[in-house]
Amino acid sequence: MSRCPARQVVVFVKAPRLGQVKSRLAAGIGGVAALRFYRETTGRIVRMLARDARWRTVLAVTPLGARHGGSWPARTRRLDQGSGDLGQRMARAFHSRGRGPVVIVGSDIPDLTARQVWAAFRALGDADAVLGPARDGGYWLIGLKRSRPVPAGLFVGVRWSSPHALADTRASLPRRYSVRLLEMLEDVDDRESHARWRAAEALKKRRRASSDAPGGGA
Repeated sequence: MSRCPARQVVVFVKAPRLGQVKSRLAAGIGGVAALRFYRETTGRIVRMLARDARWRTVLAVTPLGARHGGSWPARTRRLDQGSGDLGQRMARAFHSRGRGPVVIVGSDIPDLTARQVWAAFRALGDADAVLGPARDGGYWLIGLKRSRPVPAGLFVGVRWSSPHALADTRASLPRRYSVRLLEMLEDVDDRESHARWRAAEALKKRRRASSDAPGGGA
């Protein structure tokens, strides 16, 4: 019996260096705070995904050569993102991963869970592509079943870092492709989205504290 092609998760990460990550967020909350947010969020996501046996986890690292640094788990496979804009780098990642379904996720989505990544792979059982929309008009995940060659025009004409990124990416897929959307998450890129995320986290903590209190679950 032949084995099913392996599922793969490619996490796009940037070397966590002060002044070189989350520039829009840093402009709103300061460089040190932005770096701390990025380190904590990236570390949690990478550890969570790397320990899940339902897929192989690969880190796609920028800038060139940063995959050799000590910022990443020792046993996690790493590759360079390479040159070009985000679309060119993601297309390169899809082309490089051999057979089977692949999803690419960002490393700055604090609410990302393994459940949501698994939902993406389940969606690829029926669909050719899957996207996880973000509140700002972008997306936190893109996946391809890859039962056909990666489309030549994928990501061509996408207006990155704009409210049009998701719609442009969908438009770059062939019309014959079936596309599924996942739940919407917050992509923390600026002071406003960071404030919304912190407020949501505070509300979750209050609710947990209330349910843990004596009589709270009654």
